[in-house]
Amino acid sequence: METPWNISGRYVDTGLERPRWRFTANYRLLSRLQIGVEFNAAAREVGPLLTWYLLTESHSQPALFLGTSSDRIGSPKGAQSYYLTGAKHLWQLPLSVYASLNYSEWDEGLNFPFGVNVELPLNFSLRQMYDGDRSHLLLAHDYRRFSFSLLYIWYERFGAAMAVGF
Repeated sequence: METPWNISGRYVDTGLERPRWRFTANYRLLSRLQIGVEFNAAAREVGPLLTWYLLTESHSQPALFLGTSSDRIGSPKGAQSYYLTGAKHLWQLPLSVYASLNYSEWDEGLNFPFGVNVELPLNFSLRQMYDGDRSHLLLAHDYRRFSFSLLYIWYERFGAAMAVGF
């Protein structure tokens, strides 16, 4: 069962203000619409989050959604992104893939983020992602309503994240 609230926090070891501390709160307003707020503490920035689920994943079709959030890690204060993302779990394999068409206010143009998630034993997963400019690696562990992640941002900076749904 989907939880209506999701709260998360992230820390990245970087001298840049915007990505250092990030907190989000999302609320599932309707079954296909999620709204939220993002707070980038070191940059003293608050911004909107929105996800509209256009298609729900099934055996024969990917999930498809539109949304907005702050631009990628390392972007300047005030830069927002707008995206159309498709995601699909691959048949009987422990793999999921996603790809996005993303408009970046920072770049003032389109970029194409993508990634793959590998499900590992004991509720662990490993995600390789490209954000349209640089790559990242995440090792996550899910436990009931909680998720804990170790982040390797740009393959040079470490971070940690935690999320809870209720």
